[in-house]
Amino acid sequence: MRSPGASAVLDVWQLQDAQPELLAAAGQGYEALAEGAGRALAGVHAATGKAGGCWTGPAALQAQLALAAHCAQLEAAHLESAALGALLRDAASEFGVAREQLLRALADAERAGCAVAADGTVSAPPPGAAERHDGDAMDARARTRQAIAERVAQAVRAADDADRRIAERLDRLAAGDAVDPATAREDAAAVRQLIGAALPPASAPPAEVTAWWRALPPGRRELLVQQCPELVGNRDGIPAEDRDRANRIALQRCLDGDAVGSVGFRAIRARLDQDAGRHPPTLLLGLSGEGLGQGQCRGRGILCFGNPDTARNISAYVPGVGTELEDIAGRDGDRALNVWTAAHAADPARETASLVWLGYDPPPDPSGLLDGDLAPASVLSADRARDGAASYDRFLAGLRATHQGPPAHLTALGHSYGSLTVGLAGQRPGGTGADDLVLIGSPGTEADHAARLGLPADHVWVGAAAHDPVTHLPSLGDALTGNELASDRLWFGPDPAAAAFGANRFTVADGPLGFASHSHYLDPSGGDSLPNIGQIVAGHPENVHRRPGR
Repeated sequence: MRSPGASAVLDVWQLQDAQPELLAAAGQGYEALAEGAGRALAGVHAATGKAGGCWTGPAALQAQLALAAHCAQLEAAHLESAALGALLRDAASEFGVAREQLLRALADAERAGCAVAADGTVSAPPPGAAERHDGDAMDARARTRQAIAERVAQAVRAADDADRRIAERLDRLAAGDAVDPATAREDAAAVRQLIGAALPPASAPPAEVTAWWRALPPGRRELLVQQCPELVGNRDGIPAEDRDRANRIALQRCLDGDAVGSVGFRAIRARLDQDAGRHPPTLLLGLSGEGLGQGQCRGRGILCFGNPDTARNISAYVPGVGTELEDIAGRDGDRALNVWTAAHAADPARETASLVWLGYDPPPDPSGLLDGDLAPASVLSADRARDGAASYDRFLAGLRATHQGPPAHLTALGHSYGSLTVGLAGQRPGGTGADDLVLIGSPGTEADHAARLGLPADHVWVGAAAHDPVTHLPSLGDALTGNELASDRLWFGPDPAAAAFGANRFTVADGPLGFASHSHYLDPSGGDSLPNIGQIVAGHPENVHRRPGR
């Protein structure tokens, strides 16, 4: 009779002659190879860890990167050998079980006088004269033949199924998808740590990072982008296009890992997809889930419209209270693009780059602030702005360091609490390094005069809508003590729009009554605000429409 498994790839005799023990031996060999590679990898990490900072300088960095490249290859050999060893061991076990089942069935067939063909057909010898006249004996003969045939078919079918499964796993292994995820993460993290150690120290100035990066061979730079995207993408002093490539890799890893803050990551992914192929190009210059899911931290994200390394005019916009990671892909990304459009219209002959910088944790949106209730302590405090100011200064120094050709005209732009961040950045040693500084909807900067913001007072610009409550709110001290309110003092010091502050005040729309007017400065509904900011960013102060200070 024909067995149910006659269509199997393997036949009876192939399975009978199989030698699963050879597969097991090969698997042991690969596992031994994996263990050796693992020990070698661990030894390299231990040795480099002990070496510490005993060898520094360009040659040391090149050596670390070369070693990291070899370690990446060693890691791949370790993981693939371990996976292949386990695969061959599993294959030996499955084929061994199926072969043992077949041998037992063939032995029973021999005892019963039955013959088994290669395709699994089982035949019995002709019955004797007595059996032909004994119905029970004929039925028993048929049942024996049927049982043997089924056992043979089951064994061949099990071997055939195992063959298909093993082949599929081999295909996945060849594609790099069959390594153990936990082991892969552990070993990949060790290699990334080694590679990351090749970067200049965190305290290195951006200009030093730029010089180091440009001195690396292209292959070494690519290794860093691929293996340590989260370090490259957020490192001030690395060129914009390299940061963009690294951050897109890091973004995909965040999405694949369903990381905390995935709403913001998905929004950024959608924005990048939406802008693909458009002008100006959209670059992702910063990305991090830092602090997400922990209290009131916002994550980090920087989008740029245009390439700041080649642009003649650059605007770096810092948003304020309530900004979330997803907002840089939404409303605040749109505002940065509006600035690009306005600056391009002001001077189409000069390439522009306009970015939104969420490199700090702005306070949460203060509900009830304008209804007479006190805002949350984080809004009343300048601590978050002060922390952000240091990061902002470093970021702008990185833009200066990576720029190609003559220095660009750089404008620092802050809205609302972001203007406090920009103002405090200007008051740090060395200032922002910007050529112009724009404050819109500002609650103050803790400076008593525009000249304190790190550049001449005539390069400080202020937009304050008549109906924007934030530009009229009294100082915290006056509000809490009940003292007579000074007309030129806001939440964070003197009013930047006051004549005594010494800044240039430009015209903006008065805006609707209420808090809505606070959000119009970078929107087309803001009257002269966007065109004026475009002229400032484009380096044409003579075209700005001005108005007297308050």
